[in-house]
Formats: sequence, C-alpha cells, structure tokens
Amino acid sequence: MSEQVNEQEMVNELSAQTKVDPKLIRLVLKHEQTFINNAKANAKGEVDIDSDDLVDYVTGQRDVQLDELTVETILDAEMDYLMDKGLAGYID
Repeated sequence: MSEQVNEQEMVNELSAQTKVDPKLIRLVLKHEQTFINNAKANAKGEVDIDSDDLVDYVTGQRDVQLDELTVETILDAEMDYLMDKGLAGYID
C-alpha cells in the first residue's frame, strides 16, 4: 500500500455518496481509526475487524450523534472507496 489516501477527496466523495456532513464523516473516521489502532493482531500479524463491533464502538462514543445505519453506511462507503483505489480488501 504505497499509495496514500487523499483524506479530503475521500471525505468529499463519502459526503456526496451518503449525504452526511463532512465534519460528521471525519468524526466517524477518527473513531474508526482509534478502534483499529486498539485492535489486536493475530499470530500472522493480521487484524480482523468485525464491522458490527466497529459500528457499536463508533455509535457508543459520546460525541457521535448518528444512528447505527448512518455510521454503517459511512463505513461501507469508505471501504468501497478504498477498494476502488486498490488500498483495501476483504479477507475470506
């Protein structure tokens, strides 16, 4: 993953796609990053992120006033964006 994500471009695209305020998207992405940073890697060094746990974590933050469906929509749109850019994928 040598290519870096242009955060501003990604947030703008996610906002256009989800119709959610860019400030709220940045807040969700900030909490998502904290969750990922705190996740434990397995023996292979891979981190398995359960999307339901992630959504629960983000919606449980005091400064997030979005419902679960909206947070899930933002995170799904982010994953689609990253996959389109070749920066992420799903592990079977």
